[in-house]
Amino acid sequence: MPASKLTEYLDSQNVQYSVIEHPSAYTAQEIAASASIPGKQMAKTVMIKIDGEMAMAVLPAPERVNFAALIEFTGAERVELASEKDFQDMFPDCDLGAMPPFGNLYGMPIYAAESLAEEMDIAFCGGTHTELVRMSFNDFERLAKPNVLDFSWKA
Repeated sequence: MPASKLTEYLDSQNVQYSVIEHPSAYTAQEIAASASIPGKQMAKTVMIKIDGEMAMAVLPAPERVNFAALIEFTGAERVELASEKDFQDMFPDCDLGAMPPFGNLYGMPIYAAESLAEEMDIAFCGGTHTELVRMSFNDFERLAKPNVLDFSWKA
């Protein structure tokens, strides 16, 4: 079952979503393939630190974070990849590395890649390594209120 904090929030907002079960997978590309989801619709959550504060970068599975672009857009002095140790206790209802891209539920800002906003629907880890949540990007944007920026590049 996806993270209870997430499903309770989505249900309270009367959002249409579906849960997709898939074989256990750990990288966004593996998850997309195992669930038969196009990589550009698979939203991966990358944990970053902006001047030492935790944040989420959400982008399509085949893309990478452009840290220089995030520095420019945020005005930060430093943007870096967070280690698992940095966030291992921040998502108690989720498997490590399977947190949904709803940083607003966990008290942190969200940065979503413009390329993800081009998709009608997105899918993302729902808190486990065997379940995805699929919903419209518009509903995600309305509920999570991410900063939508051009900070990703295709790998």
